[in-house]
Amino acid sequence: MKQKLYPNAGDALGDVLRNDITISCGGFGLCGIPERLLDAVRDSGVTGLTFASNNAGIDNEGIGKLLRTRQVKKMISSYVGENKEFERQYLAGELDVEFCPQGTLAERMRAGGAGIPGFYTKTGVGTKVAEGKEEKEFGGENYILEHGIFADLALVKAWKADESGNIMFRKTARNFNVPAATCGKTCVVEVEEVVPVGSLDPDCIHLPSIYVQRMILGAPYDKKIEFRTVREREAA
Repeated sequence: MKQKLYPNAGDALGDVLRNDITISCGGFGLCGIPERLLDAVRDSGVTGLTFASNNAGIDNEGIGKLLRTRQVKKMISSYVGENKEFERQYLAGELDVEFCPQGTLAERMRAGGAGIPGFYTKTGVGTKVAEGKEEKEFGGENYILEHGIFADLALVKAWKADESGNIMFRKTARNFNVPAATCGKTCVVEVEEVVPVGSLDPDCIHLPSIYVQRMILGAPYDKKIEFRTVREREAA
C-alpha cells in the first residue's frame, strides 16, 4: 500500500500545486476548513487559482488569506457576506465570481465526483442564475442545465483517518468536505488524528480511502469564532 501520510502540508502539495488550477475546498464559514493546507497554498506563491467553495472563510482566514495575497482569480461560491475583502474585490471587478445556489453547488461537486458532466435543476429558473444557461422543459416545468465541477485538486479537513485514508468527519464539519473531496483529481486531507487500520467502525466511514491520495496530521487547532456575541450581565 502506498504511504498516504505526509510529514506536512508543504510536502503533500509540493508537486501538485501550479498556477491556474481549479481547487475544490471543503468548509462552511470557519467550520471544517483545511487551514493548514490553505496556508501551504498561500506560502507556495501560486497564482491564478479558481476555488470552488461554499464561501471564502472570513477576512484573513481560510481562502480569505489567499484573497489578501491576490492568488485567487475566480470564486465559484454561494455566499460572500462574511468576507469584506471578497466583497470589495468582487464589486471592484478585481475578482471573477460565479454565484451558485448552495444546494446546486453541492450537487455540482457531487456530480463531478460521480463523473456526471451536467444535470438539470429547477433552482434558479427565472433568476439571474439562469442567464446564459440551457433551459429545458420536463413534465411541463422548466429546468436549467448546471455543469459538474471537475477540480484539479481537492483540499479537505477531517476529524479522524486510518492509515489507509478512510475518513470520518465530526458533526457539521462534514458540510462540503465530502463532495469537495470526490470531485478533485488529487485529494489531500488534513486530519486531527490518525489511527491504525481497523480502528474505525466501517459503518461510520464518511469518505472511503479510494478518494484520498494524501493526508497530513494538522492538529493542534485553535477554535476560531466568526461572530463573538455577548450580553450584559443581569443584575442580581
